[in-house]
Amino acid sequence: MNMEDYSFFEMLIRTTVTFSVLLGLARILGKEQLSQLTFFNYITGITIGSIAGEVVAHDDTHYLNAITSLIWWSLLTILVSFISIKSNRAKSLLDDKPLIVIKEGKILEKALKSSRLPIGDLNMLLRIQGIFSVKDVHFAVLETNGELSVFKKVSQQSATKQDVKAPTGTPKFMPCTIIADGKVVLKNLHGVGLTEEWLHKQLVKHGVNSVEQVFYAEVESDGSLYLDLREDGIPVK
Repeated sequence: MNMEDYSFFEMLIRTTVTFSVLLGLARILGKEQLSQLTFFNYITGITIGSIAGEVVAHDDTHYLNAITSLIWWSLLTILVSFISIKSNRAKSLLDDKPLIVIKEGKILEKALKSSRLPIGDLNMLLRIQGIFSVKDVHFAVLETNGELSVFKKVSQQSATKQDVKAPTGTPKFMPCTIIADGKVVLKNLHGVGLTEEWLHKQLVKHGVNSVEQVFYAEVESDGSLYLDLREDGIPVK
């Protein structure tokens, strides 16, 4: 853009009008975008912002065309939201549906693979909610916005040891993953002061002959081993 083509007042007007349009659209879309931030909502917000940026930053873009695109994109978003409210089938198609990834303390491998959620990320989502052991979870549901909803086992929901005046002690370990998808996580294993020999003995004690048979394993705070075998079978305890 040449300096002779520069129009200070034109840019002020374009920016002010675009700001006002965005403010109005945000009032309509904002609450849903924030409270139900699915992937569709996410890319919709980015696209609206990109169109608005194009309107303000490039004076060679026809202003009415850009504003029309901005408003029409927002109207399409509202239309999709309306359809999703009226039809559960459409909502599942557009926003996907919640997926159970842990059931009765057992990680569901197929669900993790279909949601493309690595074990490490699952552990992180659990830790965010203050849960350091998979076996404490009765159900865990991966929501359409990427958050994890957890229903703890009944034994983990009621009174604490302090409530019942039970003896408490210092945990030996912080629960951590030592086998993930059939592979030993040596960094974690050595980090808690344990060896591969110890792990092998624990596996044999539980009737497991090979690490490849184990989908997930973690050391508990008391030093015991929690195993989750492949093929969504019954977890070995």
